[in-house]
Amino acid sequence: MPTAVQALCANFPDLTPPATLALRLEALMPSRRLPAGRVLFAQGQSPSAFYLVEDGEIEARFAALDGRMSVLEHVRAPRLFGLAAFISGKPSRYEAAAVSDSRVRVIGAPAYRVLMDDWPGFARALMREFAERFEGNLRLLEAARHLSAAERFGVALRQLADERAGPSDAEGWQALRATQAELAQLAHLSRQTVNQLLRAAQAEGRLRLRYGGLDIRR
Repeated sequence: MPTAVQALCANFPDLTPPATLALRLEALMPSRRLPAGRVLFAQGQSPSAFYLVEDGEIEARFAALDGRMSVLEHVRAPRLFGLAAFISGKPSRYEAAAVSDSRVRVIGAPAYRVLMDDWPGFARALMREFAERFEGNLRLLEAARHLSAAERFGVALRQLADERAGPSDAEGWQALRATQAELAQLAHLSRQTVNQLLRAAQAEGRLRLRYGGLDIRR
């Protein structure tokens, strides 16, 4: 299992932590295991920490007025989440639940103060990370309201690719672990529509379907 500093460096590879922080952060950022399906914090709850995914996958989702769940994003290692509710002290607008057996680092107020005050460059890197995340969510919101089904599908596919796509092979293909259900939820489309769009994109040579995911070219 990586140390707290190693987990953070995986998220911010351009940052070099002061050597004195390792033991302090290890004590201040405990690791927590979550079995599949476990809710880490609920919609309407005011979290006392934010989190870093070490292993597995966390789904951020919220309940609409009709009771249906809408997915905001899937958070995989080594990404951070939950900062807005933690910083503002206001109830979270969404709930976070483990999609698979997962492990997170818990970053409460003492760890947050150390990171912001004693790690040069961390505050700027954290702001950039969440600004990019916010921009991605705005793109999805715009797509859900104004764009065609094909355009919404394209936005959702690009967001998942930004989060998960592996390195390019010799022919320029990148492996992407994503299901039709995930694409449908992100794009606010039916699975049948997503299936049709995937088949059309494959026929055009823009992606390749395979078991458990697909290959894309960008």
